[in-house]
Amino acid sequence: MRREGSPWQGLGAVVLKELADNLSSARMRVLEWLIVLTAFAALYGAIGQLRDTTAEDPFLLLRLFTVSRSPLPSFVAILGFLIPLMAIGLGFDTINGEYNRRTLSRILAQPIYRDALMMGKFLAGLATLAVSLTCMWLLVLGLALLFLGVPPGGEEIARSLVFLIVAIVYGGVWLALAMLLSVIFRSPATAALVALGIWLLLTLIWPMLSPAIASVIAPPDIRYEALGLPTPETLEWQQMLARLSPNNLFGEAMLAVLSPTTRALGAVFIDQLQGAILGAPLPFGQSLLIAWPQIVGLIAATIMLFVAAYIVFQRQEIRA
Repeated sequence: MRREGSPWQGLGAVVLKELADNLSSARMRVLEWLIVLTAFAALYGAIGQLRDTTAEDPFLLLRLFTVSRSPLPSFVAILGFLIPLMAIGLGFDTINGEYNRRTLSRILAQPIYRDALMMGKFLAGLATLAVSLTCMWLLVLGLALLFLGVPPGGEEIARSLVFLIVAIVYGGVWLALAMLLSVIFRSPATAALVALGIWLLLTLIWPMLSPAIASVIAPPDIRYEALGLPTPETLEWQQMLARLSPNNLFGEAMLAVLSPTTRALGAVFIDQLQGAILGAPLPFGQSLLIAWPQIVGLIAATIMLFVAAYIVFQRQEIRA
């Protein structure tokens, strides 16, 4: 049977309704306050360290994102850990929640296709992440002006804007994964537990497993071990396997964008540094080129996970 009209009919209504629900839900407020309070603690520690270098550092605002003070990690490291929690909290019951409330068949009985419903829920979740992270970004700028008293330059603003965009894309990866699990599993609790398990695997366990797997695929060379050097083939495999984790891609992209002196990501060989002045900052465009493969990887992961959720949802049978 051929469908009539646009498959995106009703998309705006779904986005606005889901966005209103997300922004007013108690679950979202708890997650937002968790991130804000934890990030504020990290920023407070970083500001205390940066006050002594106000007149010396040309990228003071960027250091606010990356400087850490024991026992708290840096602001970027905290966001890399907590953004997935917010995204999973938004997406783990997007579809199966409608099943359990017996409302999915009623929604689709309206002039709303599955295409618009799925895309609308994803866009609403992504917009919720964007609103939360943008508010946090503005909070960082305000605290920098208030406590450091130095206005940021144009390049600092541009780099911090790229940080904001990459953080939203990074949240989109976990949102798409949570929605995929929400389509696969009818129980929201099961979807949430599986999503949290995958998050823990890729964030905490995978960095420890990837070196061991790389050593099995490309065993270390005795000649390099005798000199105390890592084997290049093993190092390349370790780097490729580590980049299967979205957290690793996010961390590398942030390193290139927020640390202007970064000239390469991963293993660096001597011939890559010929003619380079160590410690000299790179132009914004060069830093963006270094981070571009990681950014594209995050975008590709988001698209692949969303397409998988879309296909599974289109093939499911829906009963009243």
